[in-house]
Amino acid sequence: MDCTVGLGGHACEMLRAIGERGFLIGIDRDMEALKLARDRLHKVSTRVRLYKANFKDIDVVLDRAKLEKIDGILFDLGVSSFQLESPERGFSFQLDGPLDMRMDVTESITASDIVNGCTRQELESIFRRFGEESFARRIAAKLTERRQKARIKSTAELADVVKNTLPYKFRFRKIHPATKVFMALRIAVNRELDNIEEGIRKSLPYLKKGARICVLSFHSIEDRAVKNIFKKHAESGLLNIVTKKPVAPSAGEISENPRARSAKLRVAERTGGI
Repeated sequence: MDCTVGLGGHACEMLRAIGERGFLIGIDRDMEALKLARDRLHKVSTRVRLYKANFKDIDVVLDRAKLEKIDGILFDLGVSSFQLESPERGFSFQLDGPLDMRMDVTESITASDIVNGCTRQELESIFRRFGEESFARRIAAKLTERRQKARIKSTAELADVVKNTLPYKFRFRKIHPATKVFMALRIAVNRELDNIEEGIRKSLPYLKKGARICVLSFHSIEDRAVKNIFKKHAESGLLNIVTKKPVAPSAGEISENPRARSAKLRVAERTGGI
């Protein structure tokens, strides 16, 4: 099962690996991405079924698919290139677009709602908790001051406010000064940390003994959350942690795909029990 199909990159390789004896269930929150993935995957194999769903509802999907047990699950917590490169989705500070950041555009809460509607204290908490932003208080104060004049509407405007709020020496480093704020907003809009914990918990009854859960994260906050989730279920006897330390990409992989440079893979295996 691929719980974050995106454009089907991982799913294609999974289909090739499982061959004609296997079957792949794929889910994603983004209907537009699913449509593109379906065309791509069917060129590899027709032994795939796709569902529009949040991976926190993995139990609902598997019940609909009439599957009682599965052999393995992949969660890729990154934002797809398709989403990053679509200005209208509002995920990137490098492309001007509306402050959206919803992985599922049918959801009601956008990044704009958070930026323009949360209190200063709430914004500070979001930036600090989900972005580990050192200047969270300073940025939150500036945003609440700025929005009194006019609603903050675009990614470029938000990135500009954040950049000009930081002390001068922090504005021109290798990593864009708005990176952590954008990440924090994306995680908050999509409730990503809550969803991954719920998704893993709900998947456990469906995993065969020896089945594996693989989670690919791209930020220390996500990786730490996955580490703690695995640890909790290992202590309860439901999982055996395969990767004591996360697997990082090789220099060759990073050269081929620079966006993979921060990737971390953690793997756990289903033990006995329920």
